[in-house]
Amino acid sequence: MIARKNTLKIKVGNVFIGGDAPVSVQSMTNTDTRDADATITQIKRLQDAGCDIVRVAVPDVSAAQAIEKIKNHIDIPLVADIHFDHRLAIESMRRGADKIRINPGNIGSREKVKEVVDEAKKRNIPIRVGVNSGSLEKDILAKYGGITAEGLVESALNNVRLLEELDFRDIVISLKASSVPLTVSAYRILSEKTAYPLHLGVTEAGTIFSGTIKSCVGIGALLCEGIGDTIRVSLTGDPVEEVKVAKEILKAVGHIKEGIEIISCPTCGRCRIDLVGLAQRIESKLESLGRGLKQKHIKVAIMGCAVNGPGEARDADIGIAGGKNEALLFKKGQIIAKIPEQEIEQVLLEEIYKMQGEPDPVAADLKHKEHLNQN
Repeated sequence: MIARKNTLKIKVGNVFIGGDAPVSVQSMTNTDTRDADATITQIKRLQDAGCDIVRVAVPDVSAAQAIEKIKNHIDIPLVADIHFDHRLAIESMRRGADKIRINPGNIGSREKVKEVVDEAKKRNIPIRVGVNSGSLEKDILAKYGGITAEGLVESALNNVRLLEELDFRDIVISLKASSVPLTVSAYRILSEKTAYPLHLGVTEAGTIFSGTIKSCVGIGALLCEGIGDTIRVSLTGDPVEEVKVAKEILKAVGHIKEGIEIISCPTCGRCRIDLVGLAQRIESKLESLGRGLKQKHIKVAIMGCAVNGPGEARDADIGIAGGKNEALLFKKGQIIAKIPEQEIEQVLLEEIYKMQGEPDPVAADLKHKEHLNQN
């Protein structure tokens, strides 16, 4: 387990951020917040995927007012994303937002920021100071000759200082840029200068494919250095995919030790079974049956041949190594059986479910389909 930097611990709804709290996963809805029903439906999907905290855009008063209905139908903390109008931040808090995300510098005067802070104090609501590379102050751009990591950090700390002067310290900080090196550099500098919890993300990362890669590199690098208390993967697409990727990042760096972890080889000329199809079907089957991240940690290896399979994956709890029209089934590196190729998927799933203490997956799936047909 990677040692994390010790940061201040704050509470967002029923979730803690920073300190000894686990790294939390956030996402943001892409529905029209004013359409409360559509937003609720999407948030419930995010909850089911493992999202810990959700953010909604609040462009006007109607969106702020919709927060009240949304909050009454979801089970995770809700963050209101505010730009420019301090009144929207105040209305969002009054309607039940658990946290607000603002850039104090674009809210307006000190008096307006104070109104927001006073409301947040009264309701014990934290504020995330969010600074984006695309909205740096003109004087900072001039000082550093453009967008730099140092400029991002200076902007964030200036805004934090304003909140501190108003005797407010229930703060989370985020620095966002679409450039991975810039993002990583900025967070490294910021982490040395503050003890406030940090929200990580590569903003406007891109589509599901390219955005996933950029997010894994940027967020993963920082987490491996012990930096970061909460994360959001920013993807152009279904926000549920953001949560899936975020969970995989946390698993890859060792922050999540729950659920089923699949490791599989890239295959080579020695592979004599359809390993690619098998790995995809196993992964899809486990996901479609709703198994995974919140259960007992089991490492499953799906390897292409017996030359390296059991050895390379000896720390796996269960796995198979392909042969000619068959596979070896092994546990903790020890071979326990040979399986005909047509039975590999079923046998491996059965073994996984036994280790999870779950019923036979095939029988469970048939029972589920039978229930659907009856209704």
